[in-house]
Amino acid sequence: MAKATIRIPPKGIPHDELLRRLRDLAGHDADWKGHRLFSLVYHHSDAHTDFLKAAHGLFFGSNALNPMAFKSLKRLEAEVVRMTAGLFHGGDDVVGTMTSGGTESILLAVLAYREHARRHKPWILRPEIVVPASAHAAFYKAGQYFDVRIVRAPLAADFRADVDAIRRRMSWQTIAIVGSAPCYPYGVIDPIRELGELAARKGVGFHVDACVGGYLLPFVERLGASERLGDIPPFDFRVPGVTSMSADVHKYGYAAKGASTILYRGMDYLRHQFSVETEWCGGVYASPTLAGTRPGGAIAAAWASLNALGDDGYLANAGALMATARTYREGIRAIPGLEVLGTPLLSLMAFGSVKGGVNIYAVGDFLEARGWHVDRVQNPAGLHLILNPGHAAVAERYLSDLREAVEYVRVHPEASAEGSAPMYGMIAKLPLRGLVKKNVLAFLEKMYRADPDATVLTDGSGNDDSTAGGVEAGDDVPPILRTMLRAWARVTHRG
Repeated sequence: MAKATIRIPPKGIPHDELLRRLRDLAGHDADWKGHRLFSLVYHHSDAHTDFLKAAHGLFFGSNALNPMAFKSLKRLEAEVVRMTAGLFHGGDDVVGTMTSGGTESILLAVLAYREHARRHKPWILRPEIVVPASAHAAFYKAGQYFDVRIVRAPLAADFRADVDAIRRRMSWQTIAIVGSAPCYPYGVIDPIRELGELAARKGVGFHVDACVGGYLLPFVERLGASERLGDIPPFDFRVPGVTSMSADVHKYGYAAKGASTILYRGMDYLRHQFSVETEWCGGVYASPTLAGTRPGGAIAAAWASLNALGDDGYLANAGALMATARTYREGIRAIPGLEVLGTPLLSLMAFGSVKGGVNIYAVGDFLEARGWHVDRVQNPAGLHLILNPGHAAVAERYLSDLREAVEYVRVHPEASAEGSAPMYGMIAKLPLRGLVKKNVLAFLEKMYRADPDATVLTDGSGNDDSTAGGVEAGDDVPPILRTMLRAWARVTHRG
């Protein structure tokens, strides 16, 4: 624990040395430049990234906390909001702000609906928002933060929101419902038109979470039928019941990290997102979003990205992405024993094993051993992909490794009891969800303890080359339970 006493150095370290250290640390991160990462990073091209760095740097020291001091940032933010509103067929009354990311956008939407209900429906004592099971986890974070009950509704067989299930879970305390376009886990688009009709009929708000696909869907919709993966249903302000939308510019808008948007059909909703304090000793304090200080670089880079790529650039990107998505989707479907979950219409998808097939988490372990960074979903178990232009170059290699992984796990069912597969299987199927939550909380506590080496995590596959302070998901599962889980995996996947 000696390293926990790290202090600011008594003398400044030369810039070259510090940059060398930073490059060394970055060398241990996931290889997104080699296109072996299928989430977290949205990369259009090296030239575009260099341009964003320049745009970001011009506003490196600026702060959108005070739009009177930095009028340029307010202008740039307003133009990003207007361009986004136009993409989503919003009228002149559509208003919004930029935020730091999709989570903040969702948090603000939940806050605005809660405050709107307090103003217009004061008889609601415990506000509720009904969401499909595939809605982003940020809604539950918002519920935790703002004391709003998030009611989960099961999905339909096609993994889209089940409108009837959502209707049955609505009550007199429901203040809003949610749909995704698309949802993160499966890449499918919820029935937004039908959900909008339900929201309008019940007189509640309706938020469409387009964080991941908002800057891609409008362009895919315009592609020719032969270029798309299927017809795109209405998903935006064209649907009368939609009252708010969120979309991340730093995803398929290809902006720098820290840029999202939250839009409302009118000021009657947005005003409830604002915070104003008039009695503070420091003066009147007003803030439109959760953050006080708001980095100007992220706002400027978002504006620069939308203008630099332009309508034609985004349309061309959409066509290329759909071709890449078709390659992966059809390649996965061609592998015996695998199936794509639902009908994804964009460049994100999940796939799993057919009934009685191989353990898909063991397949993920095999892929990780080959150097791929693998994301997993649960209920049902699956592996997850978010594609970017560079993934076209590695499609053949990925699909080849995937075929080999499936065959290996089929021939070696014991692989289901090794690596991280039993732990992921446990997390997905263990009925004692409180134990799972306790385990994950302990995992976070270890990761954020005083020892800096605790931030170096192993992924359960044995790939990490660090030796100090590593934390593996499942570390706090009682040994007897871990042993039972591994034994269960061996029995259920034998032969």
